Amino acid sequence: MTEQILECINDTLKSQGVAVVIEASHMCMMMRGVQKQNSTTTTSGFRGSFKETDTRNEFLKLITSSLS
Repeated sequence: MTEQILECINDTLKSQGVAVVIEASHMCMMMRGVQKQNSTTTTSGFRGSFKETDTRNEFLKLITSSLS
């Protein structure tokens, strides 16, 4: 899903760089299986200028406080 959103934004906006970070809760993790409450999974994808280490690190630093 992360890659699909990334590609859609990239293709539509034709920007110099795109970064997508998704944090999601998995109901299957909470309801059955490992039954771990409050478990989340974070995925990310980068294109263009965000592939450069400095730009990517700056972006991640800015959003880190927003992620749980």
